[in-house]
Amino acid sequence: MNKTTLGIISGLSATSIWGAMYVVSKAVMAVIPPFSLLTSRLLLGIFTLFIIAIVQKKLIITKKAFLDIFWVGFVGYGISLGFQFVGTNLSTAANGSLVTSATPAFVLIFAAFILKEKITPRRLIALIIASLGVLAVIDPRSAQLDSSLFWGNISLVAAALTWALYSVLVRKITRDVDVLVVSLVAFLGGLPTSITTSALEISTNGLGQITPGVIAGILFIGIISTGFAMYLWNTAFALLDASLASLTFFAQPVVGTILSAIFLGETITPLFLFGGLLIGIGLVIASKE
Repeated sequence: MNKTTLGIISGLSATSIWGAMYVVSKAVMAVIPPFSLLTSRLLLGIFTLFIIAIVQKKLIITKKAFLDIFWVGFVGYGISLGFQFVGTNLSTAANGSLVTSATPAFVLIFAAFILKEKITPRRLIALIIASLGVLAVIDPRSAQLDSSLFWGNISLVAAALTWALYSVLVRKITRDVDVLVVSLVAFLGGLPTSITTSALEISTNGLGQITPGVIAGILFIGIISTGFAMYLWNTAFALLDASLASLTFFAQPVVGTILSAIFLGETITPLFLFGGLLIGIGLVIASKE
């Protein structure tokens, strides 16, 4: 399997897992507040990757590299996911899907400035086609621009920007450090924000009833959706140009919608099918360069 194929598979696998995560998170977050769930995600992710790193004897890193990756993780898991939670809380899920779909476009821009990647006509066309596909999948007619949602929408834009920046920085760092170690240390960077905010959440609202189903959901979100999927996402950016790797992000709303239809009874429309086709076409066009 060549590097491009492996990178695309890694990115698509990560975003597909995240699409499934939204279905599970909907149930778990009825019991566990968002930042408390994020803390458990990061801790489980750290534990999972630490065990793998020990077994593979890859836990080797310099102090400078550790600090560099820690701050990259702070951007991704401390700032970006924080903005995402706040934005989703103050805005709507439809707005969140619409705004975060801009992430690949932001990656294209950051990659040009930070990594000096060229914005080629083929990649730009692929991005436009895939973006139109996402708009068809999530149907922007359901978005709301009420003034009461302004700060929520601003937070969602900030989440998309900072996640794009995190992804590009991962591409830069993994040139010198193994992607497994990068993923592990980056999780540590998200803990200061998540633990602090989690303590405030619990002291204010407390926790709901913890059932075996909730525990299973937490384990899935922490081990599979965080530890495994984030490693796959970082692997995609380690193997591919950031502008190509970012296009795999568009698989997330497709998988999320399909699973929502299966488990939550939501409807799949012809517009959704057309959008999924456009996303696939965009990814194929970009991968041929």
